[in-house]
Amino acid sequence: MEQDFIEEQSYIRAKKKVKAMKGFYIHLIVFVIVNVFLSALIVFGLTKSGDTLAEAFNNFGVYSTWIFWGIGLFFHWLGVFGFKSVLGDDWEERKIKELLEKQDNHQRKS
Repeated sequence: MEQDFIEEQSYIRAKKKVKAMKGFYIHLIVFVIVNVFLSALIVFGLTKSGDTLAEAFNNFGVYSTWIFWGIGLFFHWLGVFGFKSVLGDDWEERKIKELLEKQDNHQRKS
């Protein structure tokens, strides 16, 4: 009975994690599509108004949505995956082993 409860709780946690990951990936896709569209509108709108293409790309309006929404997207990623996704649970241990192996290989060559 208790084992069934634990398995059910694990399943619920996993399902919530998958739902959060799916939400992040949808957010990422919408971010790219909307920002490409907005950037194209801004650049082509500015070039039609007499600015050169280089002047249009130097306009902060082209990048502002990417930057500010990107900050929000980063925090969404952080909320879903966290810092452990960057370094991992055993990152320190793997790095120590890697450095020791490099040191041993270097000493053997000398």
